[in-house]
Amino acid sequence: MSTFRAIFGLGNPGRDYAETRHNAGFLVLDRLAEKLPPADGAPSAPAAFKHIRRLEVELLKTREAYLAKPTTYMNASGEAVARVSRFYRIPSDEILIVYDDMDLPLGRLRFRTRGSSGGHNGIKSIIQHLGSDTFPRLKIGIGRRENREQGRVIGHVLGKFSAEERALVTETLDRAAEAVIDAMEHGLEHAMTAFHGPVPEEGSQ
Repeated sequence: MSTFRAIFGLGNPGRDYAETRHNAGFLVLDRLAEKLPPADGAPSAPAAFKHIRRLEVELLKTREAYLAKPTTYMNASGEAVARVSRFYRIPSDEILIVYDDMDLPLGRLRFRTRGSSGGHNGIKSIIQHLGSDTFPRLKIGIGRRENREQGRVIGHVLGKFSAEERALVTETLDRAAEAVIDAMEHGLEHAMTAFHGPVPEEGSQ
Protein backbone atom coordinates (compact mmCIF):
# COMPACT_ATOMS: atom_id res chain seq x y z
CA MET A 1 0.00 0.00 0.00
CA SER A 2 1.29 3.46 -0.88
CA THR A 3 2.74 5.69 1.83
CA PHE A 4 1.67 8.77 -0.15
CA ARG A 5 -1.64 9.85 -1.61
CA ALA A 6 -0.15 12.67 -3.70
CA ILE A 7 3.27 13.22 -5.25
CA PHE A 8 4.12 16.72 -6.46
CA GLY A 9 6.98 17.41 -8.82
CA LEU A 10 8.03 21.05 -8.80
CA GLY A 11 8.97 23.07 -11.86
CA ASN A 12 7.86 25.80 -14.23
CA PRO A 13 5.22 25.17 -16.92
CA GLY A 14 5.78 25.94 -20.58
CA ARG A 15 8.12 25.01 -23.39
CA ASP A 16 10.73 27.62 -22.42
CA TYR A 17 11.41 25.83 -19.13
CA ALA A 18 11.28 22.24 -20.32
CA GLU A 19 14.39 20.18 -19.52
CA THR A 20 15.87 22.89 -17.25
CA ARG A 21 17.53 22.09 -13.93
CA HIS A 22 14.69 23.75 -12.01
CA ASN A 23 12.24 21.29 -13.61
CA ALA A 24 13.83 18.17 -12.16
CA GLY A 25 10.61 17.48 -10.25
CA PHE A 26 8.53 17.54 -13.44
CA LEU A 27 11.01 15.21 -15.14
CA VAL A 28 10.80 12.67 -12.31
CA LEU A 29 6.99 12.71 -12.46
CA ASP A 30 7.15 11.99 -16.19
CA ARG A 31 9.11 8.85 -15.35
CA LEU A 32 6.65 7.89 -12.62
CA ALA A 33 3.81 8.28 -15.14
CA GLU A 34 5.48 5.55 -17.20
CA LYS A 35 6.08 3.24 -14.24
CA LEU A 36 2.89 3.48 -12.15
CA PRO A 37 -0.32 1.87 -13.45
CA PRO A 38 -3.02 4.50 -14.07
CA ALA A 39 -6.30 4.34 -12.15
CA ASP A 40 -8.48 4.01 -15.25
CA GLY A 41 -6.46 1.34 -17.02
CA ALA A 42 -5.33 3.68 -19.81
CA PRO A 43 -1.73 3.51 -21.06
CA SER A 44 0.75 5.24 -18.75
CA ALA A 45 2.56 8.18 -20.30
CA PRO A 46 3.61 11.74 -19.49
CA ALA A 47 1.03 12.92 -22.04
CA ALA A 48 -1.72 11.50 -19.82
CA PHE A 49 -1.45 14.43 -17.37
CA LYS A 50 -4.58 16.58 -17.56
CA HIS A 51 -4.77 20.28 -16.75
CA ILE A 52 -7.15 20.91 -13.84
CA ARG A 53 -7.61 24.67 -13.90
CA ARG A 54 -9.38 25.01 -10.55
CA LEU A 55 -6.54 23.16 -8.82
CA GLU A 56 -3.76 24.82 -10.87
CA VAL A 57 -2.07 21.52 -11.67
CA GLU A 58 -1.39 18.99 -14.38
CA LEU A 59 -2.79 15.86 -12.77
CA LEU A 60 -2.56 12.12 -13.36
CA LYS A 61 -4.38 9.66 -11.12
CA THR A 62 -2.59 6.34 -10.72
CA ARG A 63 -3.72 3.35 -8.68
CA GLU A 64 -1.30 4.33 -5.94
CA ALA A 65 -1.32 8.14 -5.80
CA TYR A 66 -2.10 11.38 -7.58
CA LEU A 67 0.83 12.73 -9.60
CA ALA A 68 0.69 16.52 -9.76
CA LYS A 69 2.70 19.24 -11.51
CA PRO A 70 1.80 22.75 -10.28
CA THR A 71 1.11 25.19 -13.12
CA THR A 72 1.57 28.23 -10.86
CA TYR A 73 5.29 28.61 -11.61
CA MET A 74 7.87 27.58 -9.05
CA ASN A 75 7.64 30.49 -6.62
CA ALA A 76 3.89 29.97 -6.11
CA SER A 77 3.95 26.16 -5.91
CA GLY A 78 2.25 26.24 -2.52
CA GLU A 79 -0.98 27.56 -4.03
CA ALA A 80 -1.42 24.40 -6.11
CA VAL A 81 -0.25 22.04 -3.37
CA ALA A 82 -2.71 23.57 -0.89
CA ARG A 83 -5.61 23.41 -3.38
CA VAL A 84 -5.02 19.75 -4.20
CA SER A 85 -4.53 18.89 -0.53
CA ARG A 86 -7.80 20.56 0.47
CA PHE A 87 -9.81 19.21 -2.46
CA TYR A 88 -8.77 15.58 -1.91
CA ARG A 89 -8.43 15.97 1.89
CA ILE A 90 -4.84 14.82 1.96
CA PRO A 91 -2.83 15.62 5.11
CA SER A 92 0.66 17.06 4.69
CA ASP A 93 2.40 13.89 5.90
CA GLU A 94 0.80 11.93 3.02
CA ILE A 95 2.30 14.28 0.41
CA LEU A 96 5.71 13.84 -1.21
CA ILE A 97 7.38 16.83 -2.87
CA VAL A 98 10.08 16.13 -5.49
CA TYR A 99 12.33 19.06 -6.43
CA ASP A 100 15.79 20.26 -7.42
CA ASP A 101 18.46 21.20 -4.87
CA MET A 102 21.55 23.23 -5.76
CA ASP A 103 23.28 22.34 -2.51
CA LEU A 104 23.44 18.66 -3.47
CA PRO A 105 25.98 17.54 -6.08
CA LEU A 106 24.58 16.42 -9.40
CA GLY A 107 23.55 12.78 -9.09
CA ARG A 108 22.72 12.80 -5.39
CA LEU A 109 19.30 12.10 -3.87
CA ARG A 110 18.16 13.07 -0.39
CA PHE A 111 14.87 12.31 1.38
CA ARG A 112 13.66 14.48 4.26
CA THR A 113 10.56 14.10 6.42
CA ARG A 114 10.30 17.80 7.32
CA GLY A 115 12.38 20.96 7.60
CA SER A 116 12.92 24.49 6.39
CA SER A 117 12.93 25.60 2.75
CA GLY A 118 16.72 25.75 2.58
CA GLY A 119 16.31 28.83 0.39
CA HIS A 120 14.21 27.01 -2.23
CA ASN A 121 11.33 29.29 -3.23
CA GLY A 122 8.99 26.47 -4.19
CA ILE A 123 9.36 24.80 -0.79
CA LYS A 124 9.07 28.18 0.93
CA SER A 125 5.72 28.72 -0.80
CA ILE A 126 4.48 25.25 0.18
CA ILE A 127 5.38 25.78 3.84
CA GLN A 128 3.57 29.12 3.75
CA HIS A 129 0.37 27.78 2.18
CA LEU A 130 0.19 24.54 4.17
CA GLY A 131 1.15 26.31 7.38
CA SER A 132 3.52 23.45 8.15
CA ASP A 133 6.94 22.09 7.23
CA THR A 134 6.02 18.51 8.14
CA PHE A 135 5.75 17.08 4.66
CA PRO A 136 8.14 14.50 3.15
CA ARG A 137 10.34 15.55 0.26
CA LEU A 138 12.88 14.16 -2.17
CA LYS A 139 15.70 16.47 -3.24
CA ILE A 140 17.38 15.96 -6.62
CA GLY A 141 20.95 17.25 -6.68
CA ILE A 142 21.64 19.64 -9.57
CA GLY A 143 24.93 21.08 -8.25
CA ARG A 144 25.77 24.72 -7.78
CA ARG A 145 28.05 27.08 -9.62
CA GLU A 146 30.89 28.47 -7.52
CA ASN A 147 29.67 32.02 -8.22
CA ARG A 148 26.72 32.52 -5.87
CA GLU A 149 25.62 35.94 -7.14
CA GLN A 150 21.83 36.02 -7.50
CA GLY A 151 21.85 36.50 -11.27
CA ARG A 152 24.26 33.62 -11.77
CA VAL A 153 22.21 31.34 -9.49
CA ILE A 154 19.00 32.07 -11.41
CA GLY A 155 20.76 31.49 -14.70
CA HIS A 156 22.06 28.16 -13.41
CA VAL A 157 18.73 26.73 -12.22
CA LEU A 158 16.86 27.97 -15.30
CA GLY A 159 19.55 26.66 -17.64
CA LYS A 160 19.50 23.28 -19.31
CA PHE A 161 21.82 20.45 -18.39
CA SER A 162 25.00 20.39 -20.44
CA ALA A 163 25.81 17.66 -22.91
CA GLU A 164 28.46 16.35 -20.50
CA GLU A 165 25.85 16.09 -17.70
CA ARG A 166 23.08 14.37 -19.63
CA ALA A 167 24.06 10.73 -19.06
CA LEU A 168 24.33 11.27 -15.30
CA VAL A 169 21.11 13.33 -15.28
CA THR A 170 19.16 10.58 -17.06
CA GLU A 171 20.44 7.98 -14.61
CA THR A 172 19.69 10.23 -11.64
CA LEU A 173 16.11 10.97 -12.73
CA ASP A 174 15.45 7.27 -13.35
CA ARG A 175 16.90 6.45 -9.95
CA ALA A 176 14.78 9.17 -8.32
CA ALA A 177 11.62 7.59 -9.76
CA GLU A 178 12.73 4.23 -8.40
CA ALA A 179 13.36 5.85 -5.01
CA VAL A 180 9.83 7.27 -4.93
CA ILE A 181 8.34 3.88 -5.75
CA ASP A 182 10.50 2.25 -3.06
CA ALA A 183 9.30 4.82 -0.52
CA MET A 184 5.69 4.18 -1.54
CA GLU A 185 6.07 0.43 -1.15
CA HIS A 186 8.42 0.16 1.84
CA GLY A 187 8.39 3.54 3.58
CA LEU A 188 10.74 6.52 3.75
CA GLU A 189 13.29 4.95 6.07
CA HIS A 190 13.85 2.05 3.70
CA ALA A 191 14.20 4.41 0.72
CA MET A 192 16.63 6.63 2.63
CA THR A 193 18.89 3.65 3.28
CA ALA A 194 18.66 2.36 -0.28
CA PHE A 195 18.97 5.57 -2.29
CA HIS A 196 20.92 8.21 -0.39
CA GLY A 197 24.38 8.81 -1.77
CA PRO A 198 25.83 9.10 -5.28
CA VAL A 199 24.65 7.15 -8.30
CA PRO A 200 26.26 3.68 -8.05
CA GLU A 201 29.04 2.99 -10.50
CA GLU A 202 28.25 0.62 -13.34
CA GLY A 203 28.60 -2.97 -12.27
CA SER A 204 28.37 -2.24 -8.54
CA GLN A 205 25.71 -3.80 -6.32
